[in-house]
Amino acid sequence: MRDYFIRRLLLIPPTLLGITVLAFCVTRLAPGGPLEQAVQSMRQMSEDGSSAGDGGTDQAISEEQMEELRRLYGYDKPIFHAYLIWLGVLQREVGFKLIDFDDGAMSARTRVRIQRDSDSREKQTIKLKRYVTGYVEISNPEQVTGKWHVQMRSPNPEKPNKPPAAELFQRKFSGVLQGNFGKSFRYGEPVVKVITERLSISSYFGLLTFIITYAVCIPLGIFKAVRHNTWMDNSSSVLIFIGYAVPGYALGSLLLLFFSVEMEWLPMGGLTSIDHDELSAWGKLADLAAHTFQPLCCYLIGSFAFVTMLMKNHLMDNLAADYVRTAMAKGVTFKNAVRKHALRNSLIPIATNVGHQITLFVAGSFLIETIFDIDGFGLLGFNSVIDRDIPVVMGVLLLSATLMLLGNILSDLLVALVDPRVRFN
Repeated sequence: MRDYFIRRLLLIPPTLLGITVLAFCVTRLAPGGPLEQAVQSMRQMSEDGSSAGDGGTDQAISEEQMEELRRLYGYDKPIFHAYLIWLGVLQREVGFKLIDFDDGAMSARTRVRIQRDSDSREKQTIKLKRYVTGYVEISNPEQVTGKWHVQMRSPNPEKPNKPPAAELFQRKFSGVLQGNFGKSFRYGEPVVKVITERLSISSYFGLLTFIITYAVCIPLGIFKAVRHNTWMDNSSSVLIFIGYAVPGYALGSLLLLFFSVEMEWLPMGGLTSIDHDELSAWGKLADLAAHTFQPLCCYLIGSFAFVTMLMKNHLMDNLAADYVRTAMAKGVTFKNAVRKHALRNSLIPIATNVGHQITLFVAGSFLIETIFDIDGFGLLGFNSVIDRDIPVVMGVLLLSATLMLLGNILSDLLVALVDPRVRFN
């Protein structure tokens, strides 16, 4: 069994590699990407400026602007080259400057930012020397060795009279393998920071949902199986399926109308109040509980019926099995037959489902978060897809896929703990 779990763990990296390659290709090839949106935004700004001016004309985006946009969004390289840069296998350009030489000039000067150590940065003037052969180098490389690289830009055959130019750039390994998921196009911040700020909120609701669901539904499922077809079983089933039939976002709207608008007992949304930091410890706890109650009910309503009926149905199947009837025929009481025989076998499907629920810790629900104005992980993933924020999309996908794969392994481990007869080869 140990070898089985080792093999499963070793399969996680190639599986994630395949998932990310497919997702990266889809996001790059799908129409309406960040480059198209940026071009459309610039054209819209140009049209607005032209209409507001006196006799202004619409200005098209220049080739230089398009080239800068492609470089900014990483569309200046082939798709698999860009993927390897995102992964951290190839070096990423972290600094770029285009240096134009004057007509007939054999040298040029420019100021670049030099990083002496991890904390200090300073600007310094460097000199570029051009040769007739089309080669260029830094004339004072001892000051910037290993930091800036230079190369001549290929001449444009359509513009033979254009002055020559040199590309000055910095490179370093900075990708997923180095802990860098890129920078969000929408927020202008590192993806890790954007995800971390919202992950704690979704994890808070996910953990509460997970604990309350299994703490309530397993005993309730056992009670319903033991008291099958009684009025308590039938009435609780009606309530459970009514709740299951109501979508979480619809329940959230009803709760807001009743508790927040009509009764004014609970806040309209958010996770904390504006003056949360000024409250006492008990005041902060009460404020958090008041903001948590309504969205937590929406998260819980969908999983209650599934887990409860899963527990009830499998326990009833085991109570009707031959080994339980044989145990009771030998003098085992019904209570002990349920507790020592049927219950443990009935927990196997529950254990299988537990590992899959680990994604609840981060998944969230963008509809519930939208209704209650909660800036969580689910809403972040939805908005990043709508806005074509590719770095955030890839970061959310990588985290969700990793948790899903780890959850599958956790499910197998829990099944093996619940049922010692299970052997994985």
